[in-house]
Amino acid sequence: MLPSSIQISGEPLSGAEVRDICRGLRDNAVRLLSLRGCRLCDRDFGRICRALAGATSLAQLNLNLGVVSSPGRIKQLAEALRTNRSIQSLFLHGSPLTDAGLALLNPALALHPALVALDLGDCMLGDEAINLICGLLPPDGAKSGDHVAGMLAVAVASSRTLEVLDLEGTGLTNQSAQTLLDMVENYPTALRSLVLAENSISPELQQQICDLLSDGEEEEELAGGAGDTQEPDRGRGPAAQPSWVCPGEPSSQMVLVTSGLGDSLLAETEM
Repeated sequence: MLPSSIQISGEPLSGAEVRDICRGLRDNAVRLLSLRGCRLCDRDFGRICRALAGATSLAQLNLNLGVVSSPGRIKQLAEALRTNRSIQSLFLHGSPLTDAGLALLNPALALHPALVALDLGDCMLGDEAINLICGLLPPDGAKSGDHVAGMLAVAVASSRTLEVLDLEGTGLTNQSAQTLLDMVENYPTALRSLVLAENSISPELQQQICDLLSDGEEEEELAGGAGDTQEPDRGRGPAAQPSWVCPGEPSSQMVLVTSGLGDSLLAETEM
C-alpha cells in the first residue's frame, strides 16, 4: 500500500515513479500528491491526469513551479478536473497559464464540487483572468466557513511566522477540519495553536489536529533544548485547556484571529 502522501520536489520523474503514482491514485491510496517543480514528459503527465480524474481520495494536488507548462497540459488537467470530485486544494503557483490557459481551466474549476483552495500566484495572469477568478466567487460575497478555511489553509501552509490561529465560532464543519488536518499533517508550519471551539466539528477531528500540533512542538523542544540546562521546564498543563485548543508558549508570535466569516486581524505580540 502506497503512503497517503506523495511529495516529490524538483526532480525528473522516471517511468516507474509515474506508474507508482498512477497506481496509488487508481487504488485511492493517495490523499496528497505534490510534484512541485518536477520534470516529466507530456505522455507521463497525461497518464497522471487520467489517473487523478477517477481518484476519489485525493484531497490536495500540488503542481507548482512549471509542471503545467503548455496548453496541451492545461487541457489535460482541465479534463481531469471535470471528472474528479474529491480535490479540495489545487496549487498551480508559478505555472505559465496566461489568460488563455485559465480560460481553458475555468469551466472545470467553476463546476468542481469540492474545490475550496486555489493558488494561481505567478501564473502570468492579466485582467481577463482576474475577471474569470472573480466569477468563481459567490455573487453576494457570502462565502461559507469551509471556503474560508480552505483559503486559510493555503496561507498557513506557506507561512513561516504564523503561530496561533483562532477560528472559534466561524461556521466550520468536518470538511474544513479535514482540510486543516491535512495541512498540519503534510506541511511544515510554525503553527502551534489552533482554536476550533463552537464549530460543527467532531471531537475526534479536533483531537487529531491538537495531537499533531503537540507532537510537532515536542519534537522542536527535544531538538533545540536538549543541552539547555538554564531554562526551567515549562509544562503546558493539558488538563487546563479544552482538547481542541492546542496552546504553545512562544516568546514572539504572529496571531491570526477571525471574527465571524469576513473580518480578520493580524497582529504581532511580544510575550
